[in-house]
Amino acid sequence: MNDLTLIRKNLFRKKLRAILLTLSILIAFLIFGVLGAFYKVWNSGAELAADNRLVTVNRINFTVTMPYAYWGRIQAVEGVEAASFANWFGGYYQEPTRQVQTFAVDPESYLDVYPELVFEPEQRAAFIANRTCLAVGRDIADFYGWSLGDRIPLLSNIWQKSDGSASWEFDICAVFDGREDYPANYAMFHYEYYNEDLAFNQDQIGWIVIQTQSADLNASVADAIDTMFANSPAETETSTEAAFSEGFANQFGNIALILLFVVGSAFSTILIIVGFTMVTAINERTGEIAVMKTLGFPAPRIFRMVLSESVMLSLVGGLLGLGLAWGMVTLIAAAPGVSAFLPGLSMPQNVFIGGIALAILLGLLTGIIPAINAQRVKIVTALGKQ
Repeated sequence: MNDLTLIRKNLFRKKLRAILLTLSILIAFLIFGVLGAFYKVWNSGAELAADNRLVTVNRINFTVTMPYAYWGRIQAVEGVEAASFANWFGGYYQEPTRQVQTFAVDPESYLDVYPELVFEPEQRAAFIANRTCLAVGRDIADFYGWSLGDRIPLLSNIWQKSDGSASWEFDICAVFDGREDYPANYAMFHYEYYNEDLAFNQDQIGWIVIQTQSADLNASVADAIDTMFANSPAETETSTEAAFSEGFANQFGNIALILLFVVGSAFSTILIIVGFTMVTAINERTGEIAVMKTLGFPAPRIFRMVLSESVMLSLVGGLLGLGLAWGMVTLIAAAPGVSAFLPGLSMPQNVFIGGIALAILLGLLTGIIPAINAQRVKIVTALGKQ
């Protein structure tokens, strides 16, 4: 009988205990896999950011607007290839629960700095030319069943028109996609169309997107912009697009820290449970281990066998948990409307690989003390207790 067969038989000799331990490990890795997939989506803005794109916001907070005139001044800064801007609209369709992530933009310059947005040529031209046009991402269009030519109202939960209403009428003249994994889960319209009817905060913009001539110029361009507006009523803060996206996500909480806390708590609990159970299991087998030594099993071999039991248990539970997490994430991603709000939801390869490495590490940590105890078993002492 080879060592692998012995390891398998020892591991599952008490089936209920083995099943319960496997189940507890499975749950921990299920949590790890699902949270890892959602973290990827939440952090996708930073991952998809261009190296040579900067974002300028009001130094107080990105929710505080800046004068529209800043856009023109920034375009003249040395090292700036192109610049555009956007303003958050806070839109919804028919009911406040039917949210539509919507931005007021300058169409031509915005599409220049975001080549990741893919338009049919005639639809791109229509978006630029038609001031009442709403350009809609494919995911949002599919979710609400919108088509080219539809006329729809969007209401804002932030802004009001001069007549007291909060509804703007739009014609859908373009449906765009995102290149590769770039999201297409939002809508855009002409800033001028929106700005002319505002009851307050006219000629203000939310943030300015800058495309530099080279990523090597990012620091100098950012410094020049912030120096230009220093000591003004609306001082600025300019950072890379990746840093801005990460900071925006962190406004809702440090997701990485939350993930670390949840996963850390789960694995600490599993570590204690499995470790204690393995120690107990080895103590129950001291007589058997003594017999194995009598039959000529060297201490290092016994050490490897006991440690392998722990690693095998952890790997079985870990792989089952990661597989279940993959299935769950796949089902969620395929559900109607999910792609509109969680674009690119999937089980990342690095989460799966990291999970396997974590399972091996968990097995080593929980098995090291039982393995040391097993190789130290004294034949005379152990057999004397039988």
